Amino acid sequence: MTSYILRRFVTALISIFLASLLVFAALLAVPGDPAEVILGINASPQALAALREQLGLNVPAPQRFFNWFSGIIRGDFGESLNYQKPVGQLIAARLAVSIPLALGGIIVACLIALPLGIVAAVKRGSWLDPVITSLAQLGAAVPSFWLGLMLILLFGVNLGWLPAGGYVPWERNPLGTLRSLMLPVLALGLGQAAIMTRMTRAAMLDVLGQDYIRTANAKGLKAPRVVLVHALRNALVTIITILGLSFTQLLIGSIIIEQVFSLPGLGRLALTAIGSRDFPLLQGEILVYASAIVMLSFLVDISYSLLDPRIRYQ
Repeated sequence: MTSYILRRFVTALISIFLASLLVFAALLAVPGDPAEVILGINASPQALAALREQLGLNVPAPQRFFNWFSGIIRGDFGESLNYQKPVGQLIAARLAVSIPLALGGIIVACLIALPLGIVAAVKRGSWLDPVITSLAQLGAAVPSFWLGLMLILLFGVNLGWLPAGGYVPWERNPLGTLRSLMLPVLALGLGQAAIMTRMTRAAMLDVLGQDYIRTANAKGLKAPRVVLVHALRNALVTIITILGLSFTQLLIGSIIIEQVFSLPGLGRLALTAIGSRDFPLLQGEILVYASAIVMLSFLVDISYSLLDPRIRYQ
């Protein structure tokens, strides 16, 4: 088990290093002088020279990458050109919004999708199966930003139960923070629940068709025990994979939701960095997203080994 975890962890570290190399190469791929791209062609030579010095453009590319990556290892992502603050500090402040948003979305999706997917698989052939499947297809077709706008119109404007947008910091009012995150969490979670419901149903149907499930039913075991203990346990490997993919999609989808609800998260910060051509900030954010996805894949791999010990020896 320890050797399996170590191998996967080393693979994750290599993946993060390669991701950082690709992120850095993206800046090199910008046509022309990056300083001119940021400041414009009408900038003075003095301003261009100062920015080149700040970005480290006066040294060879391999040395620039080494300086940047060694700084990241020490926790130094550089300084934002737009905010004139450390990139790491800006990203850390926005994680207080993006992490609860993504976690809340995946919790909502699981609470809805897992029961519905299991019921649809168990009740295959009954009226429940096509109803749940149709609702899942409809939910998957609805864009998250449109769903967010409808939630704002219903709960924020017409009923006035929840804030229509904005964000209250945790340190100021935790209850206000939860209220400001409820609608965006629902917008993210409901859309992802539709996709997870169909995938959970497919995973359960595959397991319920196995011989050992028929044997368990023939022995007279109660249906809830067969479904929850034997079938669901063996379907968890597939379901965990679905959860990992869903969480990744929530991280990416939160970029749009943060704009809809005016939330100061990582996604909104990334759009600001793109608009202001703040390359140091954009590089740091992309690397954080890539590292989060890689580490999530690492956790999914570890969960595989816990659910199915045979995977450790492959």
